[in-house]
Amino acid sequence: MPEGHTIRRLADDHAERFAGAPVRVTSPQGKFSDSAALLDGRTLTATDAHGKHLFLGFGDTGWVHIHLGLFGKLGFGAAPPPPPTDTVRLRLVNAAHHADLRGPTTCALITEPEKRAIHERLGPDPLRGDEDGERAWQRISRSRTTIAALLMDQKVIAGVGNVYRAEVLFRHGIDPYRAGRDLTRATWDTIWADLGDLMREGVRNNRIDTVRPEHLPEAMGRPPRKDDHGGEVYVYRRANLPCHICGTEIRTADLVSRNLFWCPRCQPSGPSDD
Repeated sequence: MPEGHTIRRLADDHAERFAGAPVRVTSPQGKFSDSAALLDGRTLTATDAHGKHLFLGFGDTGWVHIHLGLFGKLGFGAAPPPPPTDTVRLRLVNAAHHADLRGPTTCALITEPEKRAIHERLGPDPLRGDEDGERAWQRISRSRTTIAALLMDQKVIAGVGNVYRAEVLFRHGIDPYRAGRDLTRATWDTIWADLGDLMREGVRNNRIDTVRPEHLPEAMGRPPRKDDHGGEVYVYRRANLPCHICGTEIRTADLVSRNLFWCPRCQPSGPSDD
């Protein structure tokens, strides 16, 4: 499932390509046809992202709410577009560009109050400037749940997925099984700030890179990562490989139906040492 930086990048890409002018809106698949007919020919006035939720605003007509889920894809191309397949849920077209949405979990036309309700049920997003990590800290600091599980709970913090979760915990030497209430406020503030930095870098580069300069392949004389997910990482999808820092074998386990990755030496268990 795409993480928050991807959704923010999609919001920015839609604004760059389509905002400020009328857009042709269709639903070749047919599942969004009624709403597409209401939007067709109207101007895209705003885009927004919160966590893994994308919003395309069409003034008083409402917002298209998109959640890609596990299988959704959203791609761009030049105009005129090729004939659509019957998998295209939503197509936007203007004189220069087209965008096709396939297989989303959610694609719905919603009102401003409905959009606001979605924001209210989500945790703070490190990429949004309208909130800091205080609201997340209030939940984390009282929770017996592991910090690894809390970071993936979109009601606690929005936009963090499996990659950012594993990597930020490694970068700060935190045992993923440590209870949220066992973190100090200083540790949480550091995690929040680092997530913001990493995710903003993800928006810029359109991929996740979490390795510090001194641990990059060229600095360490090691081969670059070869993986469909792209950038350089410390532990994500590196199970049974040696840690870049200490050489210990990276471990993996299932946690809340997602694969967890960590280095047992760099992220030792036990009470907080903050």
